[in-house]
Amino acid sequence: MKIWFGVVCGTVLACGLLAGQQSTVAGPVAGFVFDGAGRVLRPIQGVPGASLLGGAVNFGFALAAVYVSPRQDSAFVVGADDSLHLFRLNSGAVAEVGLGNLAGVPQTVVFSPSGTAAALFAMGKARVITGLPNAPALAGTVAIPGSGPVAARPGRTSPGRAPIGTLALSDDGAYLLTVSDGSVRLLNSQGENRSLLLAEPDAFVAFAAGGHDAAVMDSTSGLTLLRDAAGAATPQVLATPGGVLAGSVGLAFSQDATTLYVASATAQAVTAFNLATGGTRSAIGCACTPSILMPMGNLFRLNDLGRGPLWLLDTGGNPRTVFVPAAGH
Repeated sequence: MKIWFGVVCGTVLACGLLAGQQSTVAGPVAGFVFDGAGRVLRPIQGVPGASLLGGAVNFGFALAAVYVSPRQDSAFVVGADDSLHLFRLNSGAVAEVGLGNLAGVPQTVVFSPSGTAAALFAMGKARVITGLPNAPALAGTVAIPGSGPVAARPGRTSPGRAPIGTLALSDDGAYLLTVSDGSVRLLNSQGENRSLLLAEPDAFVAFAAGGHDAAVMDSTSGLTLLRDAAGAATPQVLATPGGVLAGSVGLAFSQDATTLYVASATAQAVTAFNLATGGTRSAIGCACTPSILMPMGNLFRLNDLGRGPLWLLDTGGNPRTVFVPAAGH
């Protein structure tokens, strides 16, 4: 799953888990969302379908941005002073984990599906961090070919930054997927750069948790499952262009890697592809227009926090979309 950073630089704290909790949140927490207007992280308190936005989590300093791992158990935090931090999140409590001498100016941070690794992208290179969240370590640096400015589209960032969805990292931190030179490419820190599949520049890519299976969603070739992308990369076409893929804004696997989800702004729905049955599909409607598909454990966030409700896809039991009322409502 795939996460955005603003400009990051400056000092980081010494290695090791800092003792003590800086903030706690009472009651069950379904996940977290960054409030860009207020520059605070807010918990989604309660259970899906009966939840509210909580008050700001207190990190002890002013924030510029916060990016939470797919399992909602850790977050990279950018301070207003351009410092970079890593925090453990545990039922709303936060405790900092030192990053040692890791510093730099990432434009983008991409988490692996389980949040055990992350790629910090800047200046055409991605530094891969493994051992998250307890023991972060630099595993290597990967050159990202053709990582120049791209045009914005729904669910993506502004021009001049790599778009959300065009980078994916495996849980072991060994492989990156990217889109460049007209194809999806498999990269690693040892210099491997292998073309897997023809693709347009705005194609979406995703890794499944716990392995090297991957998926590609492209406006020309449609939705393709790649079994063992680091090996045989055996392709299976799950859907052709158009139809349920029209207006796609996000692609992600379920945490157990048995289902592939595609969010569509055009259809105002999420389509679930059951991989255990060869890709049979079912539509999950939403009274919203999805703009992203952001993993949050068994939930997926379908839009950013704004004036209206926050929409979530709940994949537990009978999949459905639910909303969290806007702050103050």
